[in-house]
Amino acid sequence: MGRPSKSKNQKTERAAALHQAQQEYSAVPHSFVFNRGRVGKNVRQLIADVRKVMEPYTARALKVRKNNSLKDFVAVAGPLGVTHFLVFSKSSSSINFKLFRLPGGPTLTFKVTQYSLIKDVVSSLKRHRMHEQQFTHHPLLVLSNFGLQQIQVKLMASMFQNMFPSINVHRVNLNNIKRCLLISYDAETQLLDFRHYSLKVVPVGMNKAVKKLLQEKFPNMSRLEDISELLVKDINLSESEAEQDGTHNVLELPQAYAGRGNMKAQQSAVRLTEIGPRMTLQLIKVEEGLAQGNVLYHGFIHKTEAEVKEILARKEAKLQLKAERRQKQEADVERKRRQREAHREKSLVGIRRKRQQDGDSDAEDPGAPEQQDAGDQSEESDAEYYRQEVGEEPDKDLFPDRTKRKRSSSGPAPLRKRRRQSQAEHPAAPNPRPTAPGKQRKGEAAPRDSRHRGKAKHGAGGRKLHRGTEHPGRQGAHPSSGRAPSRPKGQGGKLLTKGKMIFRRPGRAKKGKR
Repeated sequence: MGRPSKSKNQKTERAAALHQAQQEYSAVPHSFVFNRGRVGKNVRQLIADVRKVMEPYTARALKVRKNNSLKDFVAVAGPLGVTHFLVFSKSSSSINFKLFRLPGGPTLTFKVTQYSLIKDVVSSLKRHRMHEQQFTHHPLLVLSNFGLQQIQVKLMASMFQNMFPSINVHRVNLNNIKRCLLISYDAETQLLDFRHYSLKVVPVGMNKAVKKLLQEKFPNMSRLEDISELLVKDINLSESEAEQDGTHNVLELPQAYAGRGNMKAQQSAVRLTEIGPRMTLQLIKVEEGLAQGNVLYHGFIHKTEAEVKEILARKEAKLQLKAERRQKQEADVERKRRQREAHREKSLVGIRRKRQQDGDSDAEDPGAPEQQDAGDQSEESDAEYYRQEVGEEPDKDLFPDRTKRKRSSSGPAPLRKRRRQSQAEHPAAPNPRPTAPGKQRKGEAAPRDSRHRGKAKHGAGGRKLHRGTEHPGRQGAHPSSGRAPSRPKGQGGKLLTKGKMIFRRPGRAKKGKR
């Protein structure tokens, strides 16, 4: 069968109780118990035992890695509500124990002169009383001999009290008190004794037989005929468990306590059984902050008031110098930032000014003023060179006028298809096809020697003429030569390529064979 469904009131009460428990749990102090550096097996077991003492408000399964620093624990302490660190470390000569108060300190450093583990303490007792139900509630803290006026003693008492939740004596439930932590201070030796006990309450004012009946384990009555024999003869009762109860541990219970015979307004005895661990501590020093502040007290080093003032002044000067350097660094960073902003603004202003001077950036660029075409310049230079060498004006057909084919400002001129002049327009035009070497054209005389052939090929000055051009001397040939004058190819053949030079100066000859 399934569990019966809860009513609406039960759900509301359970939710309210859970919310209250969470608030109470978050309001109490919590702790981390861990080690720093390399420690031995016994110290690790001591850390586990101290975690047992601090339960339930501690991290019982806290894992510590080698690369974890104190800052890592401080970073996670805030969200988890951790208020105290109990840190153990080991040196070549001693075991140290540091108690941190978060978040701002102070830090107490102790030297562990002696310690005993739980297993050592329990093994030394004939009978011990320890079970898991005892660790569901925090222990009752008892401080002894901490009423001295010394500042370090008061500080230690305050630190130990704040490690555990406070108790309201008028509203406390006695059944929640199962353990006791005793810390006593010896003013002569300046040592602290750390002891952990299990607490038990038994009724008083009755004989041992009745106490035996009230115990959880009922005695063996197989050999008895009547229960009166147990009460009268005290059979099967051991005297090894007899304890001396007196005024030091007998009191009147204000409320009923768990156990047989512990009734309200009756006399009961409180008995303590040590369950460990056990430590003997010596205060070394007290520091401000988390192990990095001023030393308020030192157990071995004592300084005069003048020395303390000098140390404080030196430290204050160091802090002031650090603050000045930081301030100067921040000022330099701000100054460089302002310089970058000013340079940026200045650059933007210059860009805007240039755009305004040049006109609208979106308008079409008019470009550079139209200059004379390179082909026209080359034609004028060739014509001038022709005048100087020949001494005559060049023929109009030799250097055709190209002013009508100037390039537009927007780009190069479009390509034009070459026109072949018809035979009707020029009936006397020569055949533009080249003649094979060694053959003679009709109506022409063969050259007399190679020199004439070279002159005909190269023209004046031994310069090679372009293909499709004639020697200038043939323009008006002598009648004695018997050769008809030839006309330039531009008249009856193809048009000359735009910008093509017919004559070149000696200094501007092309590279290659000459």
